[in-house]
Amino acid sequence: MPSGEPLFTFDDVSLITDGQTRLDDVDLAIPDRAITVIVGASGSGKSSLLRLCNRLEAPTRGVVRFRGEDLAALDVHAHRRRVGMLFQRPIPFAGTVRQNLRVAAADLTDDEGAALLERVTLDGSFLERPADRLSGGEAQRMCLARSLATDPDVLLADEATSSLDPEATRRLEELAAKLRDDGIAVLWVTQEPEQIDRIADHAVRVTAGKVGLA
Repeated sequence: MPSGEPLFTFDDVSLITDGQTRLDDVDLAIPDRAITVIVGASGSGKSSLLRLCNRLEAPTRGVVRFRGEDLAALDVHAHRRRVGMLFQRPIPFAGTVRQNLRVAAADLTDDEGAALLERVTLDGSFLERPADRLSGGEAQRMCLARSLATDPDVLLADEATSSLDPEATRRLEELAAKLRDDGIAVLWVTQEPEQIDRIADHAVRVTAGKVGLA
């Protein structure tokens, strides 16, 4: 595990919704500048753990900290620009790829947009393409570029390869490693334990709301 202050710290965190305990007394430190793979079965609570990291969920009990600061005390919009998120299925907005990128960065130039696309192994010519006509793998990489447009410190990936074919999965895993090498921490939720061997610097297993090292 990388040394230094943890990226996220969970202190006695529980999450209960509609009478159901989704996370139960979680104590966890997630390292900075690393790929942390969070693995577990469907419904285990792993996505809930991830969503706490950018305040899509708030703990019922306990404290989640980002680099030592209580998330509840941070501006949520500013925090979400620092902590980008990639969802299970790509979510392209209406319009061109250029317009999608400008949702995240309104003053983005074409040169900057092309550089973002090249960073996720898409050609700059994709700026002109309708976002809703991209393949699944292309759309997911465009969504990654859109997340990177805010220059985040962290990327949260919630089963981001579960609907992709093996080649598109490989590309996204390689991009995660490049982000880590560029200093962007990655939290990668998956049901596939094989991804621990392929990309993880650190691994966490979630089972019925309980968390331990994988």
